[in-house]
Amino acid sequence: MRITRRGMLAAPAALTTALLPGSLLAALEAETPPAPDLSTWEAVRAQFPLDPAWMHFASFFIASHPAPVQAAIDGYRRAIDRNPFATVEHGMFSEGADNLHVQVQAEVADYLGARPQDVCLTGNTTTGLTLVYQGLPLRAGDEVLCTTHDHYSHHESIRLAVERAGARMRMVPLFGEAATATTESVIEALLAGIGPRTRVVGLTWVHSSSGIRLPIREIAAALRARPGPPLLLVVDGVHGLGSTDETVATLGCDYFCAGTHKWMFSPRGTGLVWASADNWARLRPLIPSFTDVGQYLAWERGVAPSTPTTADRMSPGGFHAYEHQWATAAAFRMHRQMGRARVAARIRELNDQCKAGLAANPKVKLHTPMSGELSAGLVSFEVEGVAPAEVVRQLLARRIIASTSPYAITYARLAPSLVNTSEEVDRAVRAVREISG
Repeated sequence: MRITRRGMLAAPAALTTALLPGSLLAALEAETPPAPDLSTWEAVRAQFPLDPAWMHFASFFIASHPAPVQAAIDGYRRAIDRNPFATVEHGMFSEGADNLHVQVQAEVADYLGARPQDVCLTGNTTTGLTLVYQGLPLRAGDEVLCTTHDHYSHHESIRLAVERAGARMRMVPLFGEAATATTESVIEALLAGIGPRTRVVGLTWVHSSSGIRLPIREIAAALRARPGPPLLLVVDGVHGLGSTDETVATLGCDYFCAGTHKWMFSPRGTGLVWASADNWARLRPLIPSFTDVGQYLAWERGVAPSTPTTADRMSPGGFHAYEHQWATAAAFRMHRQMGRARVAARIRELNDQCKAGLAANPKVKLHTPMSGELSAGLVSFEVEGVAPAEVVRQLLARRIIASTSPYAITYARLAPSLVNTSEEVDRAVRAVREISG
Protein backbone atom coordinates (compact mmCIF):
# COMPACT_ATOMS: atom_id res chain seq x y z
CA MET A 1 0.00 0.00 0.00
CA ARG A 2 1.28 3.47 -0.89
CA ILE A 3 0.28 6.89 0.32
CA THR A 4 -2.71 8.39 -1.54
CA ARG A 5 -2.58 12.05 -0.72
CA ARG A 6 -5.83 13.81 0.09
CA GLY A 7 -5.21 16.26 -2.72
CA MET A 8 -5.93 13.48 -5.18
CA LEU A 9 -9.48 13.23 -3.89
CA ALA A 10 -10.11 16.87 -4.70
CA ALA A 11 -8.57 16.77 -8.19
CA PRO A 12 -10.74 17.82 -11.17
CA ALA A 13 -12.55 15.05 -13.02
CA ALA A 14 -10.44 15.49 -16.13
CA LEU A 15 -7.28 15.02 -14.06
CA THR A 16 -8.45 11.90 -12.28
CA THR A 17 -9.50 10.42 -15.63
CA ALA A 18 -5.98 10.97 -16.90
CA LEU A 19 -4.66 9.12 -13.86
CA LEU A 20 -6.63 5.92 -14.28
CA PRO A 21 -4.48 2.85 -13.49
CA GLY A 22 -2.20 1.92 -16.33
CA SER A 23 -2.50 5.20 -18.18
CA LEU A 24 0.86 6.61 -17.11
CA LEU A 25 2.99 3.56 -17.84
CA ALA A 26 1.10 2.84 -21.05
CA ALA A 27 1.70 6.38 -22.30
CA LEU A 28 5.38 6.25 -21.41
CA GLU A 29 5.89 2.81 -22.94
CA ALA A 30 4.32 4.04 -26.18
CA GLU A 31 7.05 6.71 -26.39
CA THR A 32 9.94 4.44 -25.40
CA PRO A 33 12.04 2.78 -28.12
CA PRO A 34 12.22 -1.03 -27.98
CA ALA A 35 15.14 -2.60 -26.14
CA PRO A 36 18.24 -2.68 -28.36
CA ASP A 37 20.13 -5.81 -29.32
CA LEU A 38 22.90 -6.21 -26.73
CA SER A 39 24.19 -9.59 -27.88
CA THR A 40 27.65 -8.24 -28.85
CA TRP A 41 30.00 -5.90 -27.03
CA GLU A 42 30.09 -3.70 -30.12
CA ALA A 43 26.32 -3.29 -29.77
CA VAL A 44 26.70 -2.50 -26.07
CA ARG A 45 29.34 0.17 -26.71
CA ALA A 46 27.12 1.70 -29.37
CA GLN A 47 24.57 2.55 -26.65
CA PHE A 48 26.92 5.12 -25.11
CA PRO A 49 27.27 8.61 -26.67
CA LEU A 50 30.96 8.80 -25.71
CA ASP A 51 33.31 10.87 -27.84
CA PRO A 52 35.06 8.30 -30.09
CA ALA A 53 38.13 10.50 -30.33
CA TRP A 54 39.05 9.43 -26.80
CA MET A 55 39.65 6.11 -25.06
CA HIS A 56 37.59 6.17 -21.88
CA PHE A 57 39.30 4.34 -19.00
CA ALA A 58 37.64 6.29 -16.15
CA SER A 59 33.99 5.44 -16.77
CA PHE A 60 33.69 4.07 -13.23
CA PHE A 61 33.74 7.68 -11.95
CA ILE A 62 30.30 8.57 -13.29
CA ALA A 63 28.48 6.88 -16.13
CA SER A 64 27.62 8.15 -19.56
CA HIS A 65 23.89 7.47 -19.90
CA PRO A 66 23.42 4.59 -22.37
CA ALA A 67 20.60 4.89 -24.90
CA PRO A 68 17.96 2.84 -23.00
CA VAL A 69 18.55 4.87 -19.85
CA GLN A 70 18.55 8.18 -21.68
CA ALA A 71 15.32 7.23 -23.46
CA ALA A 72 13.69 6.49 -20.09
CA ILE A 73 14.92 9.78 -18.64
CA ASP A 74 13.61 11.68 -21.65
CA GLY A 75 10.23 9.95 -21.50
CA TYR A 76 9.72 10.70 -17.82
CA ARG A 77 10.95 14.28 -18.27
CA ARG A 78 8.50 14.91 -21.10
CA ALA A 79 5.67 13.48 -19.01
CA ILE A 80 6.59 15.64 -16.01
CA ASP A 81 6.97 18.76 -18.15
CA ARG A 82 3.60 18.18 -19.82
CA ASN A 83 1.75 17.60 -16.56
CA PRO A 84 3.96 17.93 -13.46
CA PHE A 85 1.32 17.37 -10.79
CA ALA A 86 -0.43 14.44 -12.44
CA THR A 87 2.77 12.60 -13.35
CA VAL A 88 4.63 12.97 -10.05
CA GLU A 89 1.55 12.51 -7.88
CA HIS A 90 0.52 9.38 -9.72
CA GLY A 91 4.03 7.99 -10.18
CA MET A 92 4.85 8.37 -6.48
CA PHE A 93 1.59 7.76 -4.66
CA SER A 94 -0.60 5.46 -6.75
CA GLU A 95 -1.10 1.77 -6.02
CA GLY A 96 -0.23 -1.09 -8.30
CA ALA A 97 1.81 -1.12 -11.49
CA ASP A 98 1.76 2.65 -11.97
CA ASN A 99 3.74 3.31 -8.79
CA LEU A 100 7.12 4.02 -10.31
CA HIS A 101 8.97 4.06 -6.98
CA VAL A 102 7.83 0.48 -6.41
CA GLN A 103 8.75 -0.48 -9.98
CA VAL A 104 12.32 0.73 -9.42
CA GLN A 105 12.53 -1.19 -6.13
CA ALA A 106 11.35 -4.33 -7.90
CA GLU A 107 13.94 -4.06 -10.70
CA VAL A 108 16.75 -3.37 -8.24
CA ALA A 109 15.64 -6.20 -5.94
CA ASP A 110 15.59 -8.66 -8.84
CA TYR A 111 19.25 -7.87 -9.55
CA LEU A 112 20.24 -8.00 -5.87
CA GLY A 113 18.38 -11.24 -5.18
CA ALA A 114 16.35 -9.36 -2.59
CA ARG A 115 12.81 -8.36 -1.70
CA PRO A 116 11.60 -5.02 -3.17
CA GLN A 117 10.52 -3.76 0.25
CA ASP A 118 14.09 -4.13 1.54
CA VAL A 119 15.56 -1.72 -1.03
CA CYS A 120 16.01 1.91 0.02
CA LEU A 121 16.46 4.38 -2.86
CA THR A 122 19.05 7.12 -2.23
CA GLY A 123 21.08 9.59 -4.27
CA ASN A 124 24.56 8.07 -3.96
CA THR A 125 26.88 5.94 -1.85
CA THR A 126 27.71 8.77 0.55
CA THR A 127 24.05 9.34 1.39
CA GLY A 128 23.51 5.62 1.91
CA LEU A 129 26.48 5.26 4.26
CA THR A 130 25.35 8.32 6.22
CA LEU A 131 21.79 7.03 6.59
CA VAL A 132 23.09 3.74 7.97
CA TYR A 133 25.77 4.98 10.35
CA GLN A 134 23.71 7.89 11.67
CA GLY A 135 20.72 5.56 12.00
CA LEU A 136 22.52 2.91 14.06
CA PRO A 137 21.72 2.96 17.80
CA LEU A 138 25.34 3.54 18.83
CA ARG A 139 26.00 4.21 22.51
CA ALA A 140 28.80 5.92 24.38
CA GLY A 141 31.82 3.63 24.37
CA ASP A 142 30.70 1.58 21.36
CA GLU A 143 33.28 1.15 18.62
CA VAL A 144 32.95 1.18 14.85
CA LEU A 145 35.90 -0.60 13.26
CA CYS A 146 36.89 0.21 9.67
CA THR A 147 40.12 0.06 7.69
CA THR A 148 42.86 2.49 6.78
CA HIS A 149 42.07 1.83 3.12
CA ASP A 150 38.48 3.13 2.92
CA HIS A 151 37.33 6.18 0.98
CA TYR A 152 36.84 9.65 2.46
CA SER A 153 33.03 9.26 2.35
CA HIS A 154 33.14 6.05 4.38
CA HIS A 155 35.55 7.38 6.99
CA GLU A 156 33.67 10.65 7.40
CA SER A 157 30.26 8.97 7.59
CA ILE A 158 31.57 6.95 10.52
CA ARG A 159 33.36 9.86 12.20
CA LEU A 160 30.31 12.11 12.13
CA ALA A 161 28.08 9.34 13.49
CA VAL A 162 30.35 8.33 16.37
CA GLU A 163 30.91 11.95 17.37
CA ARG A 164 27.17 12.43 17.76
CA ALA A 165 26.74 9.19 19.72
CA GLY A 166 29.80 9.50 21.97
CA ALA A 167 31.14 6.31 20.41
CA ARG A 168 34.56 5.83 18.84
CA MET A 169 36.00 5.01 15.44
CA ARG A 170 39.10 2.88 14.94
CA MET A 171 40.95 1.97 11.75
CA VAL A 172 43.13 -1.06 11.07
CA PRO A 173 45.17 -2.03 7.98
CA LEU A 174 44.15 -5.23 6.23
CA PHE A 175 47.38 -5.53 4.24
CA GLY A 176 50.70 -3.86 3.61
CA GLU A 177 50.59 -4.41 -0.14
CA ALA A 178 47.23 -4.96 -1.79
CA ALA A 179 48.86 -6.77 -4.71
CA THR A 180 50.09 -9.59 -2.46
CA ALA A 181 47.11 -9.82 -0.10
CA THR A 182 45.22 -13.10 0.22
CA THR A 183 41.78 -13.99 1.47
CA GLU A 184 43.30 -15.64 4.53
CA SER A 185 45.61 -12.74 5.38
CA VAL A 186 42.82 -10.16 5.04
CA ILE A 187 40.47 -12.11 7.30
CA GLU A 188 43.23 -12.70 9.85
CA ALA A 189 44.07 -8.98 9.98
CA LEU A 190 40.44 -7.97 10.38
CA LEU A 191 39.69 -10.49 13.13
CA ALA A 192 42.83 -9.42 14.99
CA GLY A 193 41.62 -5.83 14.90
CA ILE A 194 38.27 -6.50 16.57
CA GLY A 195 38.16 -5.25 20.14
CA PRO A 196 35.86 -5.85 23.13
CA ARG A 197 33.82 -2.70 22.34
CA THR A 198 33.53 -3.29 18.59
CA ARG A 199 29.88 -3.33 17.54
CA VAL A 200 30.05 -2.47 13.85
CA VAL A 201 32.54 -3.26 11.08
CA GLY A 202 32.71 -1.07 7.98
CA LEU A 203 34.38 -2.38 4.82
CA THR A 204 34.76 -1.43 1.19
CA TRP A 205 34.09 -4.17 -1.35
CA VAL A 206 36.27 -2.92 -4.24
CA HIS A 207 38.83 -0.30 -3.24
CA SER A 208 39.17 2.67 -5.56
CA SER A 209 42.66 3.23 -4.14
CA SER A 210 44.36 -0.07 -4.99
CA GLY A 211 41.69 -1.94 -6.95
CA ILE A 212 41.60 -4.87 -4.51
CA ARG A 213 38.25 -6.62 -4.13
CA LEU A 214 37.72 -7.82 -0.57
CA PRO A 215 36.28 -11.34 -0.15
CA ILE A 216 33.15 -10.04 1.57
CA ARG A 217 31.36 -13.38 1.56
CA GLU A 218 34.25 -15.11 3.33
CA ILE A 219 34.77 -12.19 5.70
CA ALA A 220 31.08 -12.18 6.67
CA ALA A 221 31.23 -15.91 7.40
CA ALA A 222 34.34 -15.44 9.55
CA LEU A 223 32.68 -12.65 11.52
CA ARG A 224 29.65 -14.84 12.19
CA ALA A 225 31.83 -17.77 13.27
CA ARG A 226 33.97 -15.84 15.74
CA PRO A 227 33.17 -16.06 19.46
CA GLY A 228 31.65 -13.07 21.18
CA PRO A 229 28.68 -10.80 20.51
CA PRO A 230 27.50 -10.52 16.88
CA LEU A 231 28.79 -7.62 14.84
CA LEU A 232 27.01 -5.61 12.16
CA LEU A 233 28.80 -5.46 8.79
CA VAL A 234 28.34 -2.34 6.65
CA VAL A 235 29.69 -2.51 3.09
CA ASP A 236 30.44 0.26 0.61
CA GLY A 237 29.77 -1.75 -2.53
CA VAL A 238 29.74 0.87 -5.27
CA HIS A 239 32.63 -0.51 -7.35
CA GLY A 240 31.49 -4.12 -7.07
CA LEU A 241 27.86 -3.54 -8.02
CA GLY A 242 27.61 -4.01 -11.79
CA SER A 243 31.16 -5.27 -12.26
CA THR A 244 31.07 -8.64 -10.48
CA ASP A 245 28.94 -11.75 -10.63
CA GLU A 246 27.71 -11.71 -7.04
CA THR A 247 24.24 -11.76 -5.48
CA VAL A 248 24.30 -8.91 -2.99
CA ALA A 249 21.54 -10.22 -0.73
CA THR A 250 23.52 -13.40 -0.07
CA LEU A 251 26.96 -11.82 0.49
CA GLY A 252 26.46 -11.92 4.25
CA CYS A 253 26.69 -8.20 4.99
CA ASP A 254 24.02 -6.46 7.07
CA TYR A 255 23.93 -3.19 5.12
CA PHE A 256 25.00 -2.74 1.51
CA CYS A 257 25.37 0.84 0.26
CA ALA A 258 26.11 1.82 -3.34
CA GLY A 259 25.62 4.50 -5.91
CA THR A 260 24.12 3.13 -9.10
CA HIS A 261 25.49 5.80 -11.47
CA LYS A 262 28.83 4.07 -11.94
CA TRP A 263 29.13 0.44 -13.10
CA MET A 264 25.33 0.01 -13.24
CA PHE A 265 24.96 2.90 -15.76
CA SER A 266 21.96 4.29 -13.87
CA PRO A 267 21.11 7.99 -14.12
CA ARG A 268 23.45 10.33 -12.34
CA GLY A 269 22.46 10.98 -8.74
CA THR A 270 20.95 7.58 -7.95
CA GLY A 271 21.86 4.96 -5.36
CA LEU A 272 20.58 2.32 -2.98
CA VAL A 273 20.91 0.70 0.40
CA TRP A 274 19.92 -2.93 0.92
CA ALA A 275 19.30 -4.58 4.28
CA SER A 276 17.03 -7.26 5.70
CA ALA A 277 13.82 -6.30 7.50
CA ASP A 278 15.42 -7.04 10.88
CA ASN A 279 18.36 -4.78 10.13
CA TRP A 280 16.15 -1.96 8.85
CA ALA A 281 14.25 -2.19 12.14
CA ARG A 282 17.48 -1.40 14.05
CA LEU A 283 17.84 2.03 12.45
CA ARG A 284 16.46 5.44 13.36
CA PRO A 285 15.31 7.49 10.36
CA LEU A 286 17.01 10.84 9.76
CA ILE A 287 14.91 12.45 7.02
CA PRO A 288 11.10 12.44 6.67
CA SER A 289 10.02 9.86 4.11
CA PHE A 290 7.58 10.42 1.26
CA THR A 291 7.16 6.71 0.59
CA ASP A 292 6.35 5.16 3.98
CA VAL A 293 2.63 4.97 4.71
CA GLY A 294 3.15 4.23 8.41
CA GLN A 295 5.10 7.42 9.04
CA TYR A 296 2.61 9.50 7.08
CA LEU A 297 -0.46 8.10 8.83
CA ALA A 298 1.18 8.53 12.24
CA TRP A 299 1.79 12.19 11.40
CA GLU A 300 -1.85 12.60 10.44
CA ARG A 301 -2.86 11.24 13.84
CA GLY A 302 -0.31 13.43 15.60
CA VAL A 303 1.71 10.54 17.04
CA ALA A 304 5.11 8.96 16.44
CA PRO A 305 5.21 5.85 14.21
CA SER A 306 4.70 2.67 16.24
CA THR A 307 5.73 0.21 13.53
CA PRO A 308 9.36 -0.88 12.90
CA THR A 309 11.63 1.12 10.62
CA THR A 310 11.62 -0.08 7.00
CA ALA A 311 13.62 0.65 3.88
CA ASP A 312 10.90 3.05 2.72
CA ARG A 313 10.98 4.91 6.02
CA MET A 314 14.75 5.36 5.67
CA SER A 315 14.46 6.59 2.07
CA PRO A 316 14.97 10.39 2.08
CA GLY A 317 11.80 12.29 1.27
CA GLY A 318 11.44 15.65 -0.39
CA PHE A 319 11.21 16.13 -4.12
CA HIS A 320 13.85 14.52 -6.31
CA ALA A 321 14.85 14.46 -9.97
CA TYR A 322 12.15 11.86 -10.56
CA GLU A 323 13.03 11.34 -14.21
CA HIS A 324 16.45 10.13 -13.03
CA GLN A 325 15.22 8.09 -10.07
CA TRP A 326 12.52 6.31 -12.10
CA ALA A 327 14.86 5.64 -15.04
CA THR A 328 17.08 3.60 -12.70
CA ALA A 329 14.83 0.67 -13.59
CA ALA A 330 15.93 0.94 -17.23
CA ALA A 331 19.60 0.58 -16.23
CA PHE A 332 18.92 -2.53 -14.17
CA ARG A 333 16.85 -3.98 -17.03
CA MET A 334 19.77 -3.31 -19.37
CA HIS A 335 22.11 -5.24 -17.06
CA ARG A 336 19.62 -8.07 -16.81
CA GLN A 337 19.46 -8.20 -20.61
CA MET A 338 23.26 -8.29 -20.91
CA GLY A 339 23.54 -10.90 -18.14
CA ARG A 340 25.42 -10.35 -14.88
CA ALA A 341 27.81 -13.28 -15.38
CA ARG A 342 28.54 -12.21 -18.95
CA VAL A 343 29.21 -8.60 -17.89
CA ALA A 344 31.51 -9.67 -15.06
CA ALA A 345 33.41 -12.05 -17.35
CA ARG A 346 33.98 -9.31 -19.92
CA ILE A 347 35.23 -6.83 -17.32
CA ARG A 348 37.49 -9.48 -15.83
CA GLU A 349 38.86 -10.39 -19.28
CA LEU A 350 39.79 -6.77 -20.09
CA ASN A 351 41.25 -6.13 -16.64
CA ASP A 352 43.30 -9.34 -16.72
CA GLN A 353 44.69 -8.21 -20.06
CA CYS A 354 45.51 -4.77 -18.66
CA LYS A 355 47.21 -6.14 -15.54
CA ALA A 356 49.24 -8.66 -17.51
CA GLY A 357 50.42 -5.97 -19.90
CA LEU A 358 51.41 -3.56 -17.14
CA ALA A 359 53.07 -6.29 -15.06
CA ALA A 360 55.31 -7.15 -18.00
CA ASN A 361 56.83 -3.67 -17.79
CA PRO A 362 59.77 -3.70 -15.34
CA LYS A 363 59.27 0.01 -14.62
CA VAL A 364 55.65 -0.43 -13.53
CA LYS A 365 54.58 -1.43 -10.03
CA LEU A 366 51.11 -2.96 -10.00
CA HIS A 367 49.08 -2.40 -6.83
CA THR A 368 46.00 -4.40 -7.84
CA PRO A 369 46.06 -8.17 -7.20
CA MET A 370 46.55 -10.25 -10.34
CA SER A 371 43.88 -12.64 -9.11
CA GLY A 372 40.47 -12.03 -10.62
CA GLU A 373 38.96 -13.24 -7.35
CA LEU A 374 40.55 -10.34 -5.48
CA SER A 375 40.03 -7.61 -8.08
CA ALA A 376 37.32 -6.25 -10.34
CA GLY A 377 37.31 -3.32 -12.76
CA LEU A 378 40.07 -1.04 -11.45
CA VAL A 379 43.80 -1.35 -12.10
CA SER A 380 46.10 0.82 -9.93
CA PHE A 381 49.79 1.22 -10.71
CA GLU A 382 52.87 3.39 -10.45
CA VAL A 383 55.51 4.19 -13.06
CA GLU A 384 59.06 4.40 -11.80
CA GLY A 385 60.27 8.00 -11.71
CA VAL A 386 56.96 9.49 -12.96
CA ALA A 387 54.37 10.97 -10.59
CA PRO A 388 50.86 9.48 -10.94
CA ALA A 389 49.37 12.82 -11.97
CA GLU A 390 52.04 13.12 -14.68
CA VAL A 391 51.26 9.61 -15.92
CA VAL A 392 47.61 10.60 -16.27
CA ARG A 393 48.56 13.87 -17.98
CA GLN A 394 50.75 12.09 -20.52
CA LEU A 395 48.03 9.50 -21.18
CA LEU A 396 45.58 12.35 -21.74
CA ALA A 397 47.97 13.82 -24.31
CA ARG A 398 47.60 10.50 -26.13
CA ARG A 399 43.78 10.77 -25.88
CA ILE A 400 43.56 8.12 -23.19
CA ILE A 401 41.44 9.17 -20.21
CA ALA A 402 42.83 7.70 -17.00
CA SER A 403 42.65 8.94 -13.41
CA THR A 404 44.50 9.19 -10.13
CA SER A 405 43.16 7.78 -6.87
CA PRO A 406 41.99 10.55 -4.47
CA TYR A 407 43.87 9.38 -1.38
CA ALA A 408 46.84 10.60 0.67
CA ILE A 409 48.94 8.03 -1.22
CA THR A 410 47.84 8.18 -4.82
CA TYR A 411 48.28 5.91 -7.83
CA ALA A 412 47.45 6.08 -11.50
CA ARG A 413 44.39 4.07 -12.53
CA LEU A 414 43.07 2.44 -15.68
CA ALA A 415 39.58 0.93 -15.49
CA PRO A 416 38.73 -1.21 -18.53
CA SER A 417 34.96 -1.55 -18.77
CA LEU A 418 32.20 -2.42 -21.23
CA VAL A 419 32.88 0.76 -23.21
CA ASN A 420 36.41 -0.43 -24.02
CA THR A 421 37.87 -2.91 -26.48
CA SER A 422 40.79 -5.29 -26.24
CA GLU A 423 42.62 -3.14 -28.79
CA GLU A 424 42.17 -0.08 -26.60
CA VAL A 425 43.61 -1.93 -23.62
CA ASP A 426 46.67 -2.83 -25.69
CA ARG A 427 47.06 0.81 -26.75
CA ALA A 428 46.81 2.00 -23.14
CA VAL A 429 49.44 -0.52 -22.01
CA ARG A 430 51.75 0.54 -24.87
CA ALA A 431 51.24 4.19 -23.91
CA VAL A 432 52.30 3.46 -20.32
CA ARG A 433 55.39 1.68 -21.68
CA GLU A 434 56.25 4.78 -23.71
CA ILE A 435 55.77 7.01 -20.67
CA SER A 436 57.98 4.74 -18.57
CA GLY A 437 60.76 5.09 -21.11
